[in-house]
Amino acid sequence: MADPANTKLGRMLLDEITPVVMVLRTPLVEESCRKNGLSLIEMLAPYSNFNNIDVPVRTASDQPYRLRKFKLRLFYDSEIRQPNIEAAKERLKQVITRAGDKDFSDQCSDPPDIESLVATSQQEFVPSWFQNFNKELVDAVSFSEHEAFDHPVACLVAVSSKDKDPIGKFVDLFNTNQLPSLLNDGAMDPKILKYFLLVHDNQDGELEKATGVLTAMRSTFGANDCRLLCINSSADGMEEHQENPWASYKNIASNSKQLGCFLNVDDIEELRNTMHDLSSKHIIPHMELKIRVLNQQVSATRKGFRNQIKNLWWRKGKDDAPENPNGPMYTFSSTESQIRVLGDYAFMLRDYELALSNYRLISTDYKLDKAWKHYAGVQEMMGLAYFMLDQSRKDAEYCMENAFTTYLKIGSSGGRNVTRCGIWWAEMLKARGQFKDAAGVYFRISGEEPLHSAVMLEQASYCFLSSTPTMLRKYGFHLVLSGDLYKKSDQIKHAIRTYRGALSVFKGTTWNHIRDHVHFHIGKWYAFLGMFDEAIKHILEVLACGHQSKATQELFLWDFFRIVQETGKTFEVFRLQLPVINFPSIKIVFEDHRTYASPSAAIVRESLWQSLEGDMIPSLSAMKTNWLDSKVLPKKYKESNVCVAGEAIKVDISFRNPLQIPVSISNVSLICKHSAEYDETESDAIGSLTECHNDKELRTISVSGDFSLDTSLFTLSEVDISMQGGETMLVQLTVTPKIEGTLKLVGVRWKLSASVIGICNFHSDIIRKKVAKGKRKLKQVKDNLQFLVIKSLPRLEGVVDDLPKTVYAGELRRLTLELRNPSKISVKNLKMRISHPRFLNIAAQEVMNSEFPTCLRKQENSSQSCTQMDAAKAANSVFVFPETTANSWETPLKWPLWFRAAAAGSISLYMTIYYEMEDASSVITYRTLRMHYNLEVLPSLEVSLQTSPCPSRLQEFLVRMDVVNRTSSESFLVHQLSCVGDQWELALLRPIDSAVSFELLMAGQAMSCFFKLKYGRRQGSTEEKISSLATSGRADVRLVDSDSGGLFDTSISPFDLFHHYERLHQERHEQGSDGVGIMGHGSTVDFILIFESQRESNAGLPSTTEVFSHHKCHCKIASNSPIWWLMDGPRTVRHDFSAAFCEINLSMTVYNSSEDVVSVRISTLDSTSAINSASVSGNEVGWHDTSHLSEIKVTSDVMGTRFGKALSPESVSPFIWSGSSSTRFNLEPLSSVVVPLQISVFSPGTFDLSNYSLHWNLVTSCDGGDDDEHGSRVSSGTCQGHSYHITVLQKE
Repeated sequence: MADPANTKLGRMLLDEITPVVMVLRTPLVEESCRKNGLSLIEMLAPYSNFNNIDVPVRTASDQPYRLRKFKLRLFYDSEIRQPNIEAAKERLKQVITRAGDKDFSDQCSDPPDIESLVATSQQEFVPSWFQNFNKELVDAVSFSEHEAFDHPVACLVAVSSKDKDPIGKFVDLFNTNQLPSLLNDGAMDPKILKYFLLVHDNQDGELEKATGVLTAMRSTFGANDCRLLCINSSADGMEEHQENPWASYKNIASNSKQLGCFLNVDDIEELRNTMHDLSSKHIIPHMELKIRVLNQQVSATRKGFRNQIKNLWWRKGKDDAPENPNGPMYTFSSTESQIRVLGDYAFMLRDYELALSNYRLISTDYKLDKAWKHYAGVQEMMGLAYFMLDQSRKDAEYCMENAFTTYLKIGSSGGRNVTRCGIWWAEMLKARGQFKDAAGVYFRISGEEPLHSAVMLEQASYCFLSSTPTMLRKYGFHLVLSGDLYKKSDQIKHAIRTYRGALSVFKGTTWNHIRDHVHFHIGKWYAFLGMFDEAIKHILEVLACGHQSKATQELFLWDFFRIVQETGKTFEVFRLQLPVINFPSIKIVFEDHRTYASPSAAIVRESLWQSLEGDMIPSLSAMKTNWLDSKVLPKKYKESNVCVAGEAIKVDISFRNPLQIPVSISNVSLICKHSAEYDETESDAIGSLTECHNDKELRTISVSGDFSLDTSLFTLSEVDISMQGGETMLVQLTVTPKIEGTLKLVGVRWKLSASVIGICNFHSDIIRKKVAKGKRKLKQVKDNLQFLVIKSLPRLEGVVDDLPKTVYAGELRRLTLELRNPSKISVKNLKMRISHPRFLNIAAQEVMNSEFPTCLRKQENSSQSCTQMDAAKAANSVFVFPETTANSWETPLKWPLWFRAAAAGSISLYMTIYYEMEDASSVITYRTLRMHYNLEVLPSLEVSLQTSPCPSRLQEFLVRMDVVNRTSSESFLVHQLSCVGDQWELALLRPIDSAVSFELLMAGQAMSCFFKLKYGRRQGSTEEKISSLATSGRADVRLVDSDSGGLFDTSISPFDLFHHYERLHQERHEQGSDGVGIMGHGSTVDFILIFESQRESNAGLPSTTEVFSHHKCHCKIASNSPIWWLMDGPRTVRHDFSAAFCEINLSMTVYNSSEDVVSVRISTLDSTSAINSASVSGNEVGWHDTSHLSEIKVTSDVMGTRFGKALSPESVSPFIWSGSSSTRFNLEPLSSVVVPLQISVFSPGTFDLSNYSLHWNLVTSCDGGDDDEHGSRVSSGTCQGHSYHITVLQKE
């Protein structure tokens, strides 16, 4: 690559990143300069740019270098501020407009061939005005608070020798209160170098007075900082300058006089010397000194390993601090700002190595502070420094990419900086021959503003043309995109120019459709400019193409348009078939007492809404009696539809383009007739017109034929549509009546062009198509077009805020229902019903002020923020709002809702809100607001729970929970498992410690947990039910460590509310599954699994916690047997059998888990089975005995399906039951009894004492009320004994 300073980007940087001088002057100074048609800055500007200043410079190193090119940028104090966005857009528009007017003169000739265009150098075919446009874009982000190269380096204070008290004027001009806001707000350093200039107008006074003032100035401000400037030395004002130095700095040339007419050669030399002295003797030395001082400070505080560690430690903890969007984060005196100033000063003095090192240093600080705009600005300057050093292309592009994406990330505040960064980045790539990559950058900065995007896309197209190999298709395609945006921005000449450039690519190719598109639009735009010859020329190119279908139709159509345009008249065409209206598909949507919150709610079938609104609204018979059977209304209105004044009637009309060419129509609107009273001899003007014109007639009118009889009676919408060939488009048109009366939908009208209007009448077409179907059907269709307009009524507007479109199953959210009444008439008696309370339900009003999900956790020393709701009340399908909520239009009503994604799949939620009018005189006394939402519920966790009883412990179970993450990318944290009901105690089989913990369950992973479940219910009221959620805390098990937040309280809403509906949904229909007890009232238990997910938030906000709940209801834990029992006694006995047989005492504890009295009989049987202690059936699966020494023994069924070995007739019994062979007793509800037992053993061995059985029978209560409720229960049964092994050994 050539010298970077000689590239286009290098010249741009040497021109834009230069020291800024703030100019303060008195009005008399400006008056003296205006004699030459120039301001003070315009007079000094040509001499502020030095091509060979040749000044030695020494910055941070001891080795000096010579500065050749140097430039000062001069600004008045009022200009030192961030440019106005609208003013910047207007300047850009003026640049483009002037360029279009200048370059359009040769646009009538044929475009060049593509071969010659490729052979042309880039400088020749790229428009020259791009440079001015890019400069304006760069200037639009000047004086930013996060950059220092626009901060004033010095202040030039100019006072006229004619001013009174010049010394005082110098002091007053630099008054702090009058300085720019950026200097006063701390963004820029107000203590800058001051240079005092005394301007003497030679036409106004003697030089001696000015010399005396200069002497006083030097004694006051210093001899080196003051200078006298004499101007206007020409006596006659007729000075002529062959090469006028101000021509390029003056936007609009003066017509009355030549620029600089009072400035002779001496004055010009004086101007040159003044600016040279200011630059070489003041500004450059001042910047050198400041660089050295700042470099010493930075080296002492920030450079070196120790200082870097200190800086990182000091900034530790700032990771979560968001960037302050208001104002600068750093003042000029902060260390960060000083380092940025050091880097920018070094850059402006061409010491790019020093600048790069300081940019690297400060980049890390900005990144740690999350000052993204500052960080992006530093990355941008690092990329430019790499470029100017001609080092590391990869690093330069990485820095520019990083700056570009960071500007994009911070949003609108970095929008203009994105454009500047992209322009510099693209020029950098073009300087290195990477034209394809540069085109991609231009495309990325095209933005949303059409005019800006058009220029960027055009620049991208020229990059494709200059790339190697040449990318002609992309060149032409981007020109077409650019031209389209030029047209949208009313830059027709530029649109024609870009489209003509695209013709060079598409001419002679097989890309017929895009070529026709280009020709057609060029012709249309030429016609817009009044160049009809060129327009016809290009349109003929399109019409002559034989590949287009319906070519003859196209030719006749556009020829007709040409004739119409030449005549200058307007035509109304009845039954114009372009486009064709599909009348049978016309759909009319209006609102009477039924209102809709969204278009999707209006298309839901009426039967669904009626079933939902069932018991909320009055009966239909009462409604018709109140509304339409009144004798006050005319008889013919009884069949009419009812609408409300001020509310739109929507008509969906299907338009079809019969041709295979694009057709655009505009001003599509309905034709309606409104009357205050019904006219029996209805013969409106529209009907008359329809009858007297046949389908082929054309009506000529002098003005556009609006058919609204009185526009003050109703308001019509207008729609513009564009259809491709053969396309069918559904258009929604509206009419809004303003006053009471009758409204009839007559037809539809549209404009095919400025001179062609199409009209179709609904009534006549319906008659023609429906007459064969009978008179009754015709009447029904006709009535659909006629409406009875009643006076204005309140209409509630409702929305559920934050209802997600897509959600994972089980997620809990708190939503807000917002109802607004735009009318000043109040409403009352609000009611609401929700179609799927399992997904969406009403919350208590107090929830609005609670923090979610903190309010769901258990509170130790404070009252619950989420109130518990009565399950019976929650089960009511209709929610009645309190009377205090029936407020008027002044304040909206906000009510909290609980949302839970209960099941995966596509879910449609329907809500209807009923309300009545405060105004009792209304024809309609109530209305309903219908709301409809669709959402997609994705699978989250799949949970299965298995329970098995423990035979060695009464009322205790083992629970196994298997969890599988069915998502593709989400991770969940399993928080807790809760058992529903105060009769349960739940605990982990193995407590959580450092060795056992449950981490995040990643996508696709599975986990298993084991718990101990204990039934701890005591005797109490028989009205207690297992669905009660008043947990005592023993039924909640935390599955994460203690640092993960407290337990969730499942006894409050929304857990209790949604659990109620989950139980109803999951309820089994077989006998014994009603779930209202354990034994006597069922044999199930409910679980609630709560898990969480962390969601990242935008804009640097902390992540949020999403709460999920999975409800597992009716988990079977036992059979229908109401009794539990446990054998207790010794496991090993030593006895001397030589003396006598061995007697062993045992005991059996029997527990009644039901709420009825149970009669129990224990029967014992003798056995001969002596087995080994390890003889456990190998066929057992699931929970089973592992050893007789185990504390907990589990079988696959509490019923005791295991029997002892059958007795053999030849066997001798090794032991017998010594006590009674049958024991009978009664057990009170929820009580236990201990029964003593004894066996006699005759020989050593290991024996299974399972050869007994328990026969139970329910003792019926006197009232029998419970029997009626649970008459299907089993009233008696037999249970076989559990395995109980005892070992008897011979005593030594």
